[in-house]
Amino acid sequence: MAALTGIFLLFALMIVGAPIAIALLVSGGGGLYLVGGSQLLVGIISTTPMGSVQNYEFATVPMFILMANFIIASGVGDDMFRVAKVWMGRVPGGLAHATALTGAAFGAISGSSTAAAATLSATSIPGMLRQGYDVHLATGVVAISGTLAMLIPPSVAMIIYALLAEMSVGKMLIAGVVPGIIVVLTIIATVSFLVWRNPEHAPSGESYSILEKIKVLRSTWSFIVLFAMVTGVIYTGVATPTEASAFGSFGALILALVRKTPPKKLLQAFRHTVIASCMIGFIVVSALIFGYFLTMSQVTQGIINAVVGSGISPWSVIIFLVVMYIVLGFFMDIIAILILTIPLVHPLIVQLGFDPVWFAVITIVVCEMGMVTPPLGMNVFVISKATGIPVGTVFRGSFPHVIAHLIAVAILLAFPGLVMWLPNTMG
Repeated sequence: MAALTGIFLLFALMIVGAPIAIALLVSGGGGLYLVGGSQLLVGIISTTPMGSVQNYEFATVPMFILMANFIIASGVGDDMFRVAKVWMGRVPGGLAHATALTGAAFGAISGSSTAAAATLSATSIPGMLRQGYDVHLATGVVAISGTLAMLIPPSVAMIIYALLAEMSVGKMLIAGVVPGIIVVLTIIATVSFLVWRNPEHAPSGESYSILEKIKVLRSTWSFIVLFAMVTGVIYTGVATPTEASAFGSFGALILALVRKTPPKKLLQAFRHTVIASCMIGFIVVSALIFGYFLTMSQVTQGIINAVVGSGISPWSVIIFLVVMYIVLGFFMDIIAILILTIPLVHPLIVQLGFDPVWFAVITIVVCEMGMVTPPLGMNVFVISKATGIPVGTVFRGSFPHVIAHLIAVAILLAFPGLVMWLPNTMG
């Protein structure tokens, strides 16, 4: 009875529009009170906040957010797009391909999907539209390329997943590299198909000489340095994810200073980091309290026993969970999805004998689609606000990429080694 009451209260609060952190805190606290009375409730609430944010690896969250804000303030996204644009040259759909590559590069040094979408909106959409690109093609590739920051390290979504599931943050981050490359290739293949079908939607771009292509590579030094300071040191074992996040944020600050970023923008970066970090910290604390409630009320174990004892094949459960995440992505933000499902799904995946890191990556890739699907695709609204292009137009442009993403998910499901190879070779 206590379990049903707590879960019902959670969904009731979400339906009336309560913030996810408040909904989790109230429902989890109420459920704990019904399970063990005021003593249990007070004991957990008094220890969880300090215990969760004191976690050594939690420091990666504000550090990577700060890194992303410094990168945005420095305007390095313009350089990355220019490099990709020059190298794509007169390739059919070259600017769209350049956008996908820029999204991957920006994701590799930022970790923020909405920040990537906003940056790409400012750098690539105007250029594509001026060159005569179809608005659906232009906005669709920007929307989906922005989601790469959720998968390619350093990814805040990956870190939150690891913290909630008590998994290795370093292994989680590195596991996103190869799937990230696969998704980038999927986006490029989708653009190539769309351009092949309607060549007039992507007029040929400017041609560049080999010398010009080599010269423009000088702009990539900042990306290479930051990538090495974060993903490189994590993979080789030179530094922990927490230390790498500190290196990355410091490197991004130096980059911003070298590029003579105005002090006002740097102060805004600090301010935005504090606000975002506090919000995420509050959500994580509330999620842990709700997770304690699920554990104390035996909800998690009951679901695991029911699934294992039902005789359903493990792969049928995996397919069901993938479909569930696709549906949840239509209506919820990725952070809310992870917080609500990880306490239940992670133990189930472990019990069924699957690698939890592999399934975590699958989950993130599936949730990427939620960022570009109606009615609540966050990246779509960011792009619409930044460019003034109607939301419906951006959603229509994103649809072919959603279909292609499903193919990428099927590949990752069929070949788990693509996900686990790199983390299994970490230093």
